[in-house]
Amino acid sequence: MVALLDTISDAITARDMAPPVLPSLAGLDRETLGERLAAVGVPERQMRMRVNQLWSWIYVRGVTTFDDMTDVSKVLRATLKDAYSLARPEIVSEQISVDGTRKWLLRLPKRGHEAAAPEIETVYIPEPGRGTLCISSQVGCTLNCSFCHTGTQRLVRNLEAEEIVAQVLLARDRVGDWPDMDSPDDGLIPNSKRKITNVVLMGMGEPLYNFDNVARAMAVVSDSDGISLSKRRITLSTSGIVPEIERWGETAGTMLAISLHAVRDELRDELVPINKRWPIKELLAACKAYPGLSNARRITFEYVMLKGVNDQPADAKALVRLLAGIPAKINLIPFNPWPGTRYECSEWEQIENFAEIVNRAGYASPVRTPRGRDIFAACGQLKSASEKLSARARAVAETDADTV
Repeated sequence: MVALLDTISDAITARDMAPPVLPSLAGLDRETLGERLAAVGVPERQMRMRVNQLWSWIYVRGVTTFDDMTDVSKVLRATLKDAYSLARPEIVSEQISVDGTRKWLLRLPKRGHEAAAPEIETVYIPEPGRGTLCISSQVGCTLNCSFCHTGTQRLVRNLEAEEIVAQVLLARDRVGDWPDMDSPDDGLIPNSKRKITNVVLMGMGEPLYNFDNVARAMAVVSDSDGISLSKRRITLSTSGIVPEIERWGETAGTMLAISLHAVRDELRDELVPINKRWPIKELLAACKAYPGLSNARRITFEYVMLKGVNDQPADAKALVRLLAGIPAKINLIPFNPWPGTRYECSEWEQIENFAEIVNRAGYASPVRTPRGRDIFAACGQLKSASEKLSARARAVAETDADTV
């Protein structure tokens, strides 16, 4: 009991003596960056120049300390160091799959009255000549898609724009994607000039339920004077928030992916419950109206292959009829199992037969190779360890209390 009380006392003392966490400038857009500079006394007549200087250091060179900003005056650097940081989210864990996929569990700073620091997951998928970064837009999710592990985690909150951008910055740090920065020496990173060539909003959360923050974040990521990722290499995936689809195209102009997964409303109601609010007919009407839609800018329809559920030849034929007139690519996704799920992945022969029917109708229908299954980083498997760790901490606390 005495040892336990000493441990608690030491923890409280360490917490009270810890230096305050300074807000980070990494991830901010130009307007907010200007506001932060104004708050520390940067005069208006210098603002444009100073914002441009910091923008280049943060988003072109990827610096993590103000000391490296050699064209910024020493006085301003000292002022910035006292008030701000360039910190990324804390890495709780980093897992590397046998196929090179990397998954980071990231802890974000607490905001407002949050009892605990929220956690999210971000995944990097290397392939020959390209690398795709899958980022999160919310802590948790509200959609409860029955085949998706992320959907079993309650929504905690939306991510701020800078927290979304920070995932890109951290990933570029970890894979050596800044100028003059070496990649990890493990042979698993693409041998290309840019290690992160594509960003997909397919991580935790429904991005269109966090529209404004996601739009601001993607404006930073695609800014030609910074990270400079083409909007054609950014894909937003939605489960079907119909009223926001056209607005997203007008506002952000990125590529679009739709989590379809069924060709009948009664089945989609079960797999993707948001379908009860916006059924397939309304969803496809919104897709047809997506700004910039063309054969060169096709919509990707994601279709998870569930054994005995949606994988029959009749489903493939119905899918082809359903998408008639929409410039589309159909992405077939072998189901990635997770603990407690009631679904199984379709047999490979069944997936190939399904793909052949779709291909014969003139649609590209690649079968997505499962990546990162061994570290639960594959499509539909993301779920932060927050709940598991919290449950474990509660169990330990209850045991200690019983001991006392």
